[in-house]
Amino acid sequence: MSVRLFSFLCLVIAARYSDALSVQRRSEHYVKLPVVHSTNRQVFSKVYEDKRAIATVPLAKRADVAYYAKLNIGTPPQPVFVQLDTGSFELWVNPNCARLRGTSDVRFCRAVGHYNSSSSSTAVKLSTTKTLRYGIGSADIQYVVDTLGLAGTDALLKDVQFGVATDTEDEFSGILGIGHGENVTIRYKNLVDQLADQGVTNTKAFSLALGSKSEEEGVIIFGGLDTSKFTGTLQTQPIIPARNAPDGVPRYWIDMQSLSITPPDGSTRQYPNTSMAVFLDSGATLTLLPTRLAAAIAADFEADATDSSGFYPVDCKFNNQPGTLNFAFAGVTIRVPYREVVREIQTAFGISCYLGISPSEDFVLLGDTMLRSVYAVFDQTNDAIHIAQYSNCGSSEQEITTQMDLGKVKGNCEAPDFRAANANSDPLAPGGTGAEANDSPDSSASTWKGVCRIHCKLVTGLPIAVQGKCEVPKRFVIASIGLGFVLLDDRLRVNGLGLPLGARGPFQDSEDIEPSNIETPGKRHPIFRVLGIRD
Repeated sequence: MSVRLFSFLCLVIAARYSDALSVQRRSEHYVKLPVVHSTNRQVFSKVYEDKRAIATVPLAKRADVAYYAKLNIGTPPQPVFVQLDTGSFELWVNPNCARLRGTSDVRFCRAVGHYNSSSSSTAVKLSTTKTLRYGIGSADIQYVVDTLGLAGTDALLKDVQFGVATDTEDEFSGILGIGHGENVTIRYKNLVDQLADQGVTNTKAFSLALGSKSEEEGVIIFGGLDTSKFTGTLQTQPIIPARNAPDGVPRYWIDMQSLSITPPDGSTRQYPNTSMAVFLDSGATLTLLPTRLAAAIAADFEADATDSSGFYPVDCKFNNQPGTLNFAFAGVTIRVPYREVVREIQTAFGISCYLGISPSEDFVLLGDTMLRSVYAVFDQTNDAIHIAQYSNCGSSEQEITTQMDLGKVKGNCEAPDFRAANANSDPLAPGGTGAEANDSPDSSASTWKGVCRIHCKLVTGLPIAVQGKCEVPKRFVIASIGLGFVLLDDRLRVNGLGLPLGARGPFQDSEDIEPSNIETPGKRHPIFRVLGIRD
C-alpha cells in the first residue's frame, strides 16, 4: 500500500476538483464517495504548503499511490481521511505521525485528520485491543464505538465499531478495510456489514473505480454502480472460497486465465504458465507476481534485475509509449496501458521510474498499478466480483438490487484507444476529459495543443531537452517541479526565477524555438513539465 507523491507537481485544473467532495446521497439504498488520490492538491492542500520543497519518497513506503475516502466520525463530526483497502477487513484511524521519517511523510500524516473520542458525545471506549499487521506497517489499536457519517452524503451509521491507534509503525493514515466482515474474518460488523444492516444499502456489494493516474480521483459506490465508468458488459468472476484460496483467507481471490503483452508495434505475446489465482487489493501499490513471470515482464521493459530495494528500474520513456499488459479473465481481458504500470518517483535528483510489478513467491496480488484499469463490483452477497475495462465517460449511477443480474449490466463508454499513449483518458492531453481552453486564466483565443515534458539535469545554464513532440509554441503553460523556475527563450535557457509551484504563463520570448530543438529525447532528471501549449 502506498501514496504517490509525484503527480501533484504537474498542473491540475482546479475547477475539475473544486466540488470533489460535494457528493449528495442519490438513492434510498446506495451512497457514493469520491476516492481521492493522495496527490490531489485540492484535497490535501496542507501537504504541499511548502512549494519549494522537493518531495523525496522512500519506495518501500506506501507513498506513491494510495486512494482515500473521507469519513465524519463522532458527534459533532470529526473529518478523517482513510485509505481505501479491499485487502483488509477493519477500519482504524489515528496513525502515529511522530514515528515517520521525512517531512513530507509527516505532513501527509497530519493532513489526513485526527479523531478524538473525548470530543465526541456518542463515543464509547471498549477494553478490547488488537494489533493489525499489513504487508508494510502495523497498528496497535483500541476499539471504540461511535457514529460514523460518509462525507458528502446524508448517510449516518450508529454504533459503529472501529479501532483507534495507540501506536503505529510505517503508517501514513488510517485504513478502511472493506473486505469480508462479521463471522467471516472478524467477530463484529465492519463498514460494509453496517451499511446493509442499517438499511443504507440493500446488498453487501460496492463498485470501485480508482481512476487513471492523471485523473487523481475515482469513486466508490456502496450498494450501487456507475455504468459511465466502464466499457463492455460486466463479467462475473466467482470469488475463490477460503478453503481453496492460496493463503486460506477469505479475500477477493479470483482466477486469472492468462497474462500477455502488446508492445507499441501492436503484436501480442502471451507469457507462459500464467493461469493462476490472483487477489484484488486496492490497498497495495504494486502488482505482485511470481518471480519468473515478473522477471519476464521486466525484461520487456528493458529491466535486467531488481535494485537493492527489490524494484525494477525502467526508462521513463515507457510512460509515453502505447503498449499494454493484458490480464485475461473469464469473458474479459483487462488491458493496462504502460503509463499506468510505470511508477514515477520524484527525488531530489529528479524523476526515477520503476515498474509497478514486483516479484513475490509468497503472494500473487493485483494492486493499484493494475486496478486503475479495472471497473469492479465487489459482491459479497453473491460471492463474486464483476469486472470490466475501466473507461470514464461521465456518471450514470444506479442501485444494485437483489434482483439485478450484474453479469448482464453493460457500460455506456467506448473502449479506450490503446494505440495512444494516453489510453486512460489523460485530462491534460488533447482530447482528454479535463481542461478546456476556457479553464486557463488567460483563455481568450487559446487552445490546448499538446503535452510534453521539458527536462534538464540542473537548473541554470545546462542543456535542456524535451520528451515528446509538441507544436512549435509561441507561449508555454508550464508547471515547475520543486525549484520554482520556468523557461524558455530561443536559446533554451532558464528564464524566470522564483515563480511558485504550478505557476502558469503566458511566458514570452519563446517564439523562435524550432522543432529540432523540442523533439530531442528526454534525459533522466526532469525539472520542468510542460502541460499545455497555447497559441
